[in-house]
Parts: sequence; C-alpha cells; structure tokens
Amino acid sequence: MNREELAASIDHTVLGPETTWRDVETVLDTASEYGMNACIPPWAVADASEHAPDVTLATVIGFPHGQHAPGAKEDEAVRAWHDGADELDAVINVGRLKAGDVDAVESELADLVAAVPVPVKVIVETALLTEDETHAACQAAVDADADMVKTSTGFADGGAEVDDVALMSEYLPVKASGGVGDYATAKAMFDAGAVRIGASSGAAIVDDYDSQQ
Repeated sequence: MNREELAASIDHTVLGPETTWRDVETVLDTASEYGMNACIPPWAVADASEHAPDVTLATVIGFPHGQHAPGAKEDEAVRAWHDGADELDAVINVGRLKAGDVDAVESELADLVAAVPVPVKVIVETALLTEDETHAACQAAVDADADMVKTSTGFADGGAEVDDVALMSEYLPVKASGGVGDYATAKAMFDAGAVRIGASSGAAIVDDYDSQQ
C-alpha cells in the first residue's frame, strides 16, 4: 500500500458532542490536502458538500447508540443522502441484537439500505458484543445487503481489535474504527482484513507512514 492508497483508505473523523463547524471545516481541509475521506456529523453534511466537493463524505445514522426508531433512522439516511453524503455509517440496535431479536435488526437495516443509493456501513459496536453476537450482527448486515461492517462508534468502552476485524472480514469489507492512532495500528487492522480506517487522527497516521519510508 502506497501513501495515496493509505490516505484513500482513511475516513478522517470528527463526531464528538462539542463538534463545531470550525472543527468540521478543519477535518475537511485536512482530508482534501491528504487525499482522505471525511466522516462528519449529519447536521454538517450539506455545508460540507459545498465546502469540500472533492472529499468523499461519510456521515453517521442512529448515532451513537443505535436506539432511534427504525423509521427515524431511515428518514435520517434519506436526508443525509439528499444533503450530499456519499456514504452512511449506521449503528445497529445493539439492545435488540443482544436480546436475540436478530430479525428486527436485519429488517431495520434492510429498509435503511433500500432507501438510499449510497453505500451503507453497519456499525456493530464490537466492544459490547460477544463473539456469537458479532457473528449475528455481521450476518444481519449481509442479509440486509449492506456494503461494509464497521467495528465501533468510538463512544463505547473499546474500539477496533484485530481479532474482531478478522472475524468481521469473513462477512463483508471492514472499517476498523476506534483507537487507531498510528500507522502500526492501522497496518495491523489492514493485515487482519480491514479495507478502511476510521480515525480522528487520520493525518497523523499518514504522517507516521511517511516517517517510516
């Protein structure tokens, strides 16, 4: 993987509860400079698509806990697409999954995926799941015709782990997100099967790569 390929595999992210437009603008400008994508809050997508038309924009749906009503998630997805989002990262309802109501999880995801013509990544929040539950979440994403699975929101107690990425990659392409702050960690995720990294430190990962060449 060369520098350009690495940068294009990173979703440079700002999603904290205190995120301002200035924060979003900084992430967009950095993503544009480095050739990265950007993952930003839904409220900022319309302005972001005008500010940085060259940057692939991802935004989040049902974030961060996934407990929105199914119709609300679908409406949020459609609005984000209309505002200019190129990709959507949607959080599953972890509670329903852990209760064994996998059919409801799959149905919600399927309706959301069908409502928009852009790629949907399903955030399964691995830190909250057992191995069997992670398998079930990934299978639900497959059955819903999602495009990718993503490890984490960054708001649970834990982020991307190599073993989880390896498991998830058996089902769909994986976005490893949460706790990836340097090139060595990113490379470990890629080696485990990830194809995308979500990180607030995207520029640092690329700079770290450069320093090792």
